[in-house]
This record gives sequence, C-alpha cells and structure tokens, in this order.
Amino acid sequence: MRFRSEAALALFLLATPVAAQEVNCAEAVTQIELTFCAEQAWLRADEDLNLAWSLAVEQARAIQSALPADAPVDIEEDLRRAQRVWIDFRDLACAAESHMAWGGSMAPMLVYACRERLTRQRTADLRLFGEVN
Repeated sequence: MRFRSEAALALFLLATPVAAQEVNCAEAVTQIELTFCAEQAWLRADEDLNLAWSLAVEQARAIQSALPADAPVDIEEDLRRAQRVWIDFRDLACAAESHMAWGGSMAPMLVYACRERLTRQRTADLRLFGEVN
C-alpha cells in the first residue's frame, strides 16, 4: 500500500517539468509549483535532521562509553531502532493526512508538508538528545 502511494507520487513528480524551471516558492501559485516547493522544504528539513542525527549518535556513543563494558544496554542501537520506527510512523501518518485530498493533485503536497513538519519535530527531539544530554 505504502509502495503504491510512493510510486504514484514519484510518477507525478517525474511528469512535471517544475524541477527544470526556476520556481520562486514565495510566489508559488500553481499546484505543481506548490508541490515542488513543499518537497524542497521537506528536503531542507531532512538535511537538518541528518545533522541532528549525527550529533545524537555521537552522544549515544559517548554515553555508552561511560557505562561499564558489561552494561546490558546498547544506546546507539536503541536510538537506531527508534529512528527506524519513527520513519515508518512519519510515512504512514503523512500518507493518512494526504488522504484528505485523495485522488487530487494536492495529495503529494500534503505528504511533503506533513513530512517537513514531522521531520522538524524529530530534529528538535534529536537535538535535545544530542546537544543537551
């Protein structure tokens, strides 16, 4: 099910010439432009997430190294498992949100907007773990 919706999203984006054009997202009007801009915002959020992830992994390793060698925990593995679960949650939650516009051209934009919002929230959580702890 998720594969089908992601494949449809990919086909929609491949069929649009927006990427080849200059789009001023502050003045986006058409649905193609709005979807393109939503995707770009999500990609920027994802870049921020990757930076926060690196900090969080470093912090997990530092915490782990301070524990006794026989400690029955693997903080980095727990963090990785949590991230994989979060990605599944994000994708499913955003697919559900996009169903508000099921079958419409606005659905992909809703997916990207949701992914950006949830990614920024997760980035804040990872920064809290990576920078504060």
